[in-house]
Parts: sequence; structure tokens; C-alpha cells
Amino acid sequence: MTEVDLIKFLVDHVLLVAAAVVSGTLLIWPVLRRGMGGGSITTLQATLLMNKNALVLDVRPAADYEKGHMLNARNVPLADLESRATEFEKHKTKPVLVVCDGGNQSTRAAAILRKKGFEQVAVLGGGLGAWQQAGLPLET
Repeated sequence: MTEVDLIKFLVDHVLLVAAAVVSGTLLIWPVLRRGMGGGSITTLQATLLMNKNALVLDVRPAADYEKGHMLNARNVPLADLESRATEFEKHKTKPVLVVCDGGNQSTRAAAILRKKGFEQVAVLGGGLGAWQQAGLPLET
């Protein structure tokens, strides 16, 4: 197929090409997202990490944190994380578990922590909602 034939094909089948690009992007997006923020783990894996004294960071707003949070979690709202990351310097080589309501904010928080040099950052898949659904305890 020559260059002219390829261009003619792309022009003639623009909807087909657009559908291929969109579906390819949707297939790759979860992999890219995981790579940016660190691995997503289950509630069982999170419990095991917590039993090994992992630092648990709850990146929800303080008002949400006050309503209920995972045991021994420290509240650092996502908006403050970059400026407060130095508070956790001694945990750079230790496991850090990041939690939010559903997993989206914690993925961004994990990316910030990785950029700051934290080596073992994990995100609770499904966030606090998954934790509660599994019947695991919260403290207030």
C-alpha cells in the first residue's frame, strides 16, 4: 500500500479509524493510570500491609476523615499532600497505603508520593467504599 493509498483509506474510513483510536486508548488507559500512581491493592492486601506497620494516608478532606477512617490512618488532604510530604520522610523506603473514597484521588496522591521519592506506594482499590463493603472496621 503506497502513502497515497493509505491517506485515501484514512480519509474514506475516518469513523473506523476514530473508533480504533478510541478503543485502543480505552484499553491502554488502566495500565497507564496504574503506572502513574502505583499499584492498586485489595482490602486483604491492605490489611496485610497494615499489619506490617505500613503508613496509611487518608487523602480525603478533614470533614470526611472525621466521619470515619481506617485504623491508625493519618489525614493529609490531597490539596496539602505535596507541601506536607516531608512529614513522612522516614517512610520513603517503607510501605505506604493511600486511601480516599473511591480510588481516584488516592491514585493522584500516589503519583505525587512517587515523584517525591517514596518507593513502596500502594492505592486501596475501590477506596474506603471497598473497605466498608468488606465489613472492615472504621474509627472516628
